[in-house]
Amino acid sequence: MDLKGKRVLVTGADGFIGSHLTEKLVAKGCSVRALSQYNSFNYWGWLEDIPNLENIEVVSGDIRDPHYCKEITKNIDVVFHLAALIAIPYSYIAPTSYVSTNVNGTLNICQAAMENGCEKIIHTSTSEVYGTAQYVPINEKHPIQPQSPYSASKIGADNMAMSFYNSFELPLVIARPFNTYGPRQSARAVIPTIMTQIASGVKEIQVGDLSPTRDFNFVLDSCDGFIAIAEADNTIGEVINIGSNYEISINDTFNMIKEVMSSDVSFVVDPKRIRPANSEVQRLWCDNSKINELTGFVPEIGLKEGLRRTAEWFSNENNLSKYKTNIYNV
Repeated sequence: MDLKGKRVLVTGADGFIGSHLTEKLVAKGCSVRALSQYNSFNYWGWLEDIPNLENIEVVSGDIRDPHYCKEITKNIDVVFHLAALIAIPYSYIAPTSYVSTNVNGTLNICQAAMENGCEKIIHTSTSEVYGTAQYVPINEKHPIQPQSPYSASKIGADNMAMSFYNSFELPLVIARPFNTYGPRQSARAVIPTIMTQIASGVKEIQVGDLSPTRDFNFVLDSCDGFIAIAEADNTIGEVINIGSNYEISINDTFNMIKEVMSSDVSFVVDPKRIRPANSEVQRLWCDNSKINELTGFVPEIGLKEGLRRTAEWFSNENNLSKYKTNIYNV
């Protein structure tokens, strides 16, 4: 499938990955309908930072409403479903919200896409559904482990989405990105947490557990992975990892950020940032051979270069001013 000229819906377009994906789809010649979560301020999140916003049809609403989902999927060829609640700490205290948005919202999008005859749906999963690695690298056959209410809700959403493929032949793919980072990311994530504190001039960085390992991916690579999955004709009905096949500890990432930002800061562990013992995912390392075999996709931006670009963005005063660096963001 060539996406050029296709009518595309991006849910969660106002968020971190969604806003970058929206930009890339417009550049590919897509006609993009971008869903921003409804609010009384008529504020469109990170879509506000996209130049030439007049080329995008921005709509405001909520995927928890099935009638609204049916309306926004009308006359749409391809759906990129990214809208979700994603913060793990908040899922500990508000789990019902995660079921409502992630599971029921996905049900609504799938039902609406089926009724409106959409050609392809790319549903967004997360590497958190795998939990702590039982073997590495993690391929798509790895056992699923709900180690937080967030991951449980995404497991439910994935299964709901796949049930529509199995039951109704909805042309659906599950894209499972590993740890995406880059400009515009929420400070709830570890890389922005460190960078925003350094950029604001503090001498001691408040962090959580630095021992876990992650497979970090620059946001533009993750978006290219989504697009490659959408354009390939052999991906329907598949679950596909998007990752770099490179593992690094949070501690080593912290030191790399210090080097990139020419900083001599030290760190102090903040107990509020520590997950419950059985909830912490200790190891994530992506096996990306499937996406390469099916689509030819290979990530292009290495971690150090991606961190450099991200640090440059967060060091810009206009960007940094949008973050409350002295508050722990759950």
